[in-house]
Amino acid sequence: MKNQQKKRFVLVIAVFAAFAIAPAANAMHIMEGYLPIRFCIAWGVICVPFLIMGFFSIRNKLQENPKNITILAMSGAFIFVISSLKIPSVTGSCSHMTGTGLGAILFGPGAVSILGVIVLIFQAILLAHGGLTSLGANTFSMAVAGPFLSYGIYKLCRKCRVNRRVSVFLAAAFGDLFTYCVTSIQLAVAYPSENGGILASAGKFLTVFAPTQLPLAVVEGLLTMIIMITLENYARSELKNVGYLEN
Repeated sequence: MKNQQKKRFVLVIAVFAAFAIAPAANAMHIMEGYLPIRFCIAWGVICVPFLIMGFFSIRNKLQENPKNITILAMSGAFIFVISSLKIPSVTGSCSHMTGTGLGAILFGPGAVSILGVIVLIFQAILLAHGGLTSLGANTFSMAVAGPFLSYGIYKLCRKCRVNRRVSVFLAAAFGDLFTYCVTSIQLAVAYPSENGGILASAGKFLTVFAPTQLPLAVVEGLLTMIIMITLENYARSELKNVGYLEN
């Protein structure tokens, strides 16, 4: 990637970051202190194997080609910026995009678990977005479940010879939606409905965020596709290094 091209990427990230700096609000990340401690611990333990897998995945990618760190860092910045943009919901709460589909497509879901947990820690500390006690639950929904589905959808679409850009759109959009489905289930397990149990409670949580999350998923799919098109035009060698494009 040439110096001029790198400057363009930095400029894009800077513009996104300017919009990302916003007052704290209740967003779809599970907030600090909301989950009972036993659930905080349980979700944290569940995430450990994925984080270990992610560590080795990133290490292997960087050993294969140290230049992969450029695209890896950009993927992490994209997650941080796009998931910090909190959109008011008609229900009085907030929703946001996740940005994890990009990294999952380029590096696999394991690597995104590491990128995601780093982003969530910084957001909890700097933006009061999410929380440290709910870090395990938020990591599983946004940095594990969503990326795994995005990666699976992308690979399935490519195996079925679906257009590459359409594959990227579908992977990013459905990965976003799945993150919120998992979060709703997490909340429902912690706070089941007295009339209907976990399923009824999950349905209520999904209903709360559906009005804004459905269009946001479409927007995330389009944004991810645009980023990929930009990379194909200005960073083809880097995409070949990570295996996105055939050499």
